[in-house]
Amino acid sequence: MFSLNRAEIVGNVTRDPELRYIPSGQAVCSFSVATNRRWKDKDGNNQDQAEFHNIVAWGKVAELMGQLTHKGTKIYVEGRLQTRSWEGQDGNTRNRTEIVMEDFIVFTPKGATGSSDAIPGTAEHTESPADETPTAKTEKSFDATQDKESPKGKKETDKKPLDDAPAEDEINLDEIPF
Repeated sequence: MFSLNRAEIVGNVTRDPELRYIPSGQAVCSFSVATNRRWKDKDGNNQDQAEFHNIVAWGKVAELMGQLTHKGTKIYVEGRLQTRSWEGQDGNTRNRTEIVMEDFIVFTPKGATGSSDAIPGTAEHTESPADETPTAKTEKSFDATQDKESPKGKKETDKKPLDDAPAEDEINLDEIPF
């Protein structure tokens, strides 16, 4: 039988991610993300509720989280739910449900501080369109509407549009060998 364990959230990082390495050398990063829910109650008043999600990331994803995010970063997190149990110092059994992160997208542009309501516009995990530097234009550009090639900084070449082409360029159906 088919089963599915998938969690996807978009929210703000509530504390700087804590990056550690376990004795085997594998990176582990833990942090939490707050999501907000807004609704109107029966009296028409706006109500807000914040939910806090514990997140854990392993390996390369953990290292990237430690480098690219900080408190207030808007982030999309994708992963699976997992519940851990352990015995506390007082002898009581403790449980914690967390999202084991498999993938993420940072929505807050680099250098921005605090929370942001930026809308994602990229499939890249680490950069937003605002971070991209414009590429240098090539020395030649082509204007398809004028059918002219114009070297940058030079006078455009004089070419006639296709409908004004001389008759010698026309295809004669009688000259086709088949």
